[in-house]
Amino acid sequence: MAPSQPPVTASTRFDPKFTQNVINAIGPKTTPRNREVLSALIRHIHDFTREVELTTEEWMLGVNFINSIGQISTPIRNEGQRMSDVIGLESLVDEIAHKHAVESDEIPTSSTILGPFWSPRAPFRENGESIIQDPAPGGHVTLMHGKVTDLDTKKGVAGAVVDIWQASSNGKYDFQDPNNQSDNNLRGKFRTDANGEYHFYCLRPTPYSLPTDGPAGVLLNLLDRHPMRPAHIHLQITHGDYKPVTTQIFPDDDPYLTTDSVFAVKDDLVVKFTPLEGDKKATKELNYNVILVPKPEEKKPSANGVNGVH
Repeated sequence: MAPSQPPVTASTRFDPKFTQNVINAIGPKTTPRNREVLSALIRHIHDFTREVELTTEEWMLGVNFINSIGQISTPIRNEGQRMSDVIGLESLVDEIAHKHAVESDEIPTSSTILGPFWSPRAPFRENGESIIQDPAPGGHVTLMHGKVTDLDTKKGVAGAVVDIWQASSNGKYDFQDPNNQSDNNLRGKFRTDANGEYHFYCLRPTPYSLPTDGPAGVLLNLLDRHPMRPAHIHLQITHGDYKPVTTQIFPDDDPYLTTDSVFAVKDDLVVKFTPLEGDKKATKELNYNVILVPKPEEKKPSANGVNGVH
């Protein structure tokens, strides 16, 4: 009886040395980290190509698709980042970046993706002010307040910066909607007070669709997925002595919580908006507290100039 032959797989059907030859072509001046990342990228792309036996037509379709991402991008439209969101890549990178063990019964505030709509030009505003500069038909003004605390001491963190941005009631951010919104509408930075507390007026957020007129829309259609994002408010909380947190918070009654088109929802980021009475400026209220992790203390150099070594 003839000995059985090993099964034919993608790795045995094609030149087994080809991928390693491509990796070996990386030059000696490449940094160790670049060598690690690019070698893994080449290896995975080659393995994917062999696994699905990519055709020439499919390869060229992919090349043209990648080209279209760059062609539609502008200084205010980052289609590449949106594509990363649609396939869950930014959420995965965020999970890896913020995965750390905390020796406490309590965990810090969860992070999630930055998204493409953050602006470095958001103005500082005083506590108690509103980020609503322009009319928002159908919007519900909300008093948002809370406290930023230290994970270890449980004390309030004074001087932390709470950076907030959100879409208007029509589902668009200011620079997407220049006919209806002025620059920095629904954006602002607030410093926590001596007790670590903040408060301001914003809108109860509204669900909206990702733009579908570009490659992200094409991919969502190919995947038979909807483009909707659940209603959310973006936050970035920073302080020089603490690790920064970039996050989003979502109303607990939103219909898209379990099917967010960019996979950004986490259980502890789902919040409850409640009716508010006695405030002439707002009809809703949201209490949202933030827990920050202190940065590790840097070792001070000893007298001989070596950190703690004699």
